[in-house]
Amino acid sequence: MNTALELKNVSKSFGLVKANKNINLAVEAGSIHGIIGENGAGKSTLMNIIYGMHRADSGEIHFGGQKVDVRSSADAIEHGIGMVHQHFMLVPTFTVLENVMLGTEGGLMLRDGRGAALERLLHLSETYNLQVNPHALVSDLNVGQRQRVEIIKALKGGAKVLILDEPTGVLTPQEADQLFEILKVLRDDGVSVLLITHKLSEIMDITDTVSIMRQGEMVGHRKTSETSPQELAELMVGREVLLEVDRKPATPAEVRFSATNLGYTNAQGVLELDDINFEVRAGEILGVAGVSGNGQTQLMETLAGMRHLTSGSLNILGTEVTAADQTDPRIIRDLGVGHIPEDRHTHGLVLNFEARENMILGFHDTELAGSGTLFDYKAIQQNCEDKMAHYDVRPANPRLNAKNFSGGNQQKIVIAREFSANPGVLLVGQPTRGVDVGAIEFIHKQLLELRDAGCAILLVSVELDEIMSLSDRIMVLCGGQNVGIIDSADADRQTLGLMMAGQRQEAAA
Repeated sequence: MNTALELKNVSKSFGLVKANKNINLAVEAGSIHGIIGENGAGKSTLMNIIYGMHRADSGEIHFGGQKVDVRSSADAIEHGIGMVHQHFMLVPTFTVLENVMLGTEGGLMLRDGRGAALERLLHLSETYNLQVNPHALVSDLNVGQRQRVEIIKALKGGAKVLILDEPTGVLTPQEADQLFEILKVLRDDGVSVLLITHKLSEIMDITDTVSIMRQGEMVGHRKTSETSPQELAELMVGREVLLEVDRKPATPAEVRFSATNLGYTNAQGVLELDDINFEVRAGEILGVAGVSGNGQTQLMETLAGMRHLTSGSLNILGTEVTAADQTDPRIIRDLGVGHIPEDRHTHGLVLNFEARENMILGFHDTELAGSGTLFDYKAIQQNCEDKMAHYDVRPANPRLNAKNFSGGNQQKIVIAREFSANPGVLLVGQPTRGVDVGAIEFIHKQLLELRDAGCAILLVSVELDEIMSLSDRIMVLCGGQNVGIIDSADADRQTLGLMMAGQRQEAAA
């Protein structure tokens, strides 16, 4: 095997936590090699060692058959390693070209460096189908385009091994498909791709080889053509995993949440939600499907009080809310509505707060924070410990800042806080984004238990399989309008696909 990258007995600890234990890994040149594992399994730490952002405590790294000492990212780039991080490392106020030039400006006079960088950018864009406007501000690009800029930056540095950490976590299905086509072209051109992902379907679709990590150790290597999602899931988690959702028929009761002629117009005067009507009953899950950008975010944030509806009305557990009423998230929460936001970093957590503080956000004036006028940190600590144990948050350290947890464990903190409140209505946005297969199984089970306990749940997800597996009824949005609502028993990909393209329910049927 022509090896592009090899690790031999690589170990890394942070204090008493052993993040990587004697890792051995060989990546073939011109291949797509998947790395999978649970949240906290050590995948990102290992990739950061390869890229020079962490230094291994012991072990060896070989590039192209030669042992190397990687002390920094500059060393990694010099050896032909590029990395696209889960959270992009771009300057939003710079243009695409200016971001690509960073670190290789070409001296004090930028003109020559700019010309060379532009020529290289256009060449890479054409060669690898990475089309993006060089003069556009990064802040004006969508997520898929920003990811292309990151890939161009890595390739401009001469990367022969390209690491992508959870690259599809914030992409639409269409953007993910485009990314995979790009990765195939890179592979065929001799670039080795290391793909870190939680999604077993992506591993099976795009990789040639896959390595599995569990609790900081490498527990297996497989040719993708010789394994299955079930085997990979069991290797990741260390037990049998239920990949199919076990959903019993719902027994809906009274209407708990409804919208009548709901509309939302943004500050620029653009109508983003138009005449939305639906109702959610106790004991059912209403899924919301649609191509990303068709009003799902605006709907969730309007329902949660983060945006102010401009027409129509809501009825929340018997309380009428109209455009004339002043609402905010606190008022909506006090009416009995829980909310798991789509963007956990911006709206779900305070990243510089400890886990125990995040675990009481929105509930800081309840008994969870103590019964006196001052916070009872013993009660806050105990509340967090209990929820961490029940929801398997790793590491189970209430004093650790939220920013220091993996993305999946950050999501578990939000879910633990909202699920444990037993809300009458629950708004759920992208519940399993960036979450491993074992945690997905757990979250899905908890959602169904809440439904069966009588909660009325509205679920938004870009994962169509998740919508079809969990929902009792499915509402489809297109262009900010409700195209139709169908029972899950009548839903298939073809029907939903037609509705997502704008065909009304009757036409789709």
